[in-house]
Amino acid sequence: MKLDRLTERIWVYPFEEERDRPNLSYIRGDRFSIAVDAGHSDAHVFDFYRALEREGLPFPSLTVITHWHWDHTMGMHAVRGLTLAGSRTNEHLLELQRSVAAGGGREAHLALHESIQKEYADGKPLIVTPADMVFPDEMKLDAGNCPVRLFHTLAPHTDDSVLICAESEKVLFLGDAPCGAFPTWEKKENLCRKLAETIASTDAQICLESHWTPLSRQQTIQDLLYPDA
Repeated sequence: MKLDRLTERIWVYPFEEERDRPNLSYIRGDRFSIAVDAGHSDAHVFDFYRALEREGLPFPSLTVITHWHWDHTMGMHAVRGLTLAGSRTNEHLLELQRSVAAGGGREAHLALHESIQKEYADGKPLIVTPADMVFPDEMKLDAGNCPVRLFHTLAPHTDDSVLICAESEKVLFLGDAPCGAFPTWEKKENLCRKLAETIASTDAQICLESHWTPLSRQQTIQDLLYPDA
């Protein structure tokens, strides 16, 4: 699988449904590069890095996490450079680490969904690690003529959803924030409305969910507020 170029500074390694692999995105600054999310496993990370190498792109110095779910974080131990997550996300990661380490924890986690079983079909261990660095609610980075804003938002998917806005590129990375809560996929209307307001407050022109193709900001808001339209 190859990288898709989204803007002058942004590339995306596309999502895959079978193993529930999310988009892994790449933001290239003049001083360093940033990855968005750490993937479902070390194999997912290594596939991403091979795609970067084919494009002649340097490995990311920093990997930012959108939320704690396993398909976005279980490759954290394999990433190059440092990892960065919101404080809520890191608390969830520590809890997940304890759960997987507990007796029967690996089997219980694999039983959550067949996509996890497929990602770990070769019997490799489940490895959960907390982030190297943590921020409370909002943080700004500048990778070199490429300002990036990270901020927590209320959202229907999880209580730790972080949005990542590459401001000069006008791209907003949503993670799974617009999705319903696992495993019922219920979407609370008030949280959808709050997320829509947050997205509307940005200058982004392109919104990228983790398991979907890029949409306009207006289409993303429309889908949140009027899902049956």
